[in-house]
Amino acid sequence: MARSAVRGRTAEGSGEGRRSPLAALARWAAMALAFVAMVAFGAVLARATLAPSYASEGLAHANLQPGASLRQYYERYTVAGAVRQVGGNVLLGMPFGVLLPVLAPKARGALRVVVTTGLVMILVELAQGAVVQGRAFDVDDVIMNTAGALLGYLLFGRRLGRAVHDVRPAGPAEDPAPAAKPAAGTRTSRITKAFRGRGSGAAGKTSTAGKTGKSAAAGKGARKGAAKGAKAAEPGPRRSFPSFGTVRRKAARRS
Repeated sequence: MARSAVRGRTAEGSGEGRRSPLAALARWAAMALAFVAMVAFGAVLARATLAPSYASEGLAHANLQPGASLRQYYERYTVAGAVRQVGGNVLLGMPFGVLLPVLAPKARGALRVVVTTGLVMILVELAQGAVVQGRAFDVDDVIMNTAGALLGYLLFGRRLGRAVHDVRPAGPAEDPAPAAKPAAGTRTSRITKAFRGRGSGAAGKTSTAGKTGKSAAAGKGARKGAAKGAKAAEPGPRRSFPSFGTVRRKAARRS
């Protein structure tokens, strides 16, 4: 029963880890749709940024100082004109933040979206300044486009990326199920109790015999020690020294 429960849980975990064919099809469909939307957005971006502006020819100049164009919008433009310029650049970058996490799983993350959008917009601005008439490189446009991409990612792209690519934090591994205990009234439980009783009785006898043997050995050791002590305490035999007359007789015999 315990093995079957563990196998059942393992099968359930492997089923959850595997993606079903329907989910994989939906994922690829979402990525294809994001690709089509990105191509369409690229066409709109090219038309909006790489089309020549003959009216601005001779007036456009490169801007490498962040904030200079924004200051110009504030000083020389009306409120509606400034909002149109700033809002248009922000909206132009939002599709990057929405579509990149869906189209490229490795592009998920705010930092990656910002870096990718910034690089693309720098290339677009360089092309504007080098090829397109009436347009110039503007670092403020890059900043506003990148800010729009970050805003789009925070609002929509992060959730869409997780929904499409099924990003889930890895949880701790589950412990195997403990062995199921037999019911109280079954034959298995009675046999188990009988074996446990025999084992406990044998263990009790063994422990009693061990204690008896230890006590007997201790008694023998005590008796041996007492005998050795008594023997050592007994006085030795007395030495008898010969008398003076006996010594004279022995000396006379020898001479």
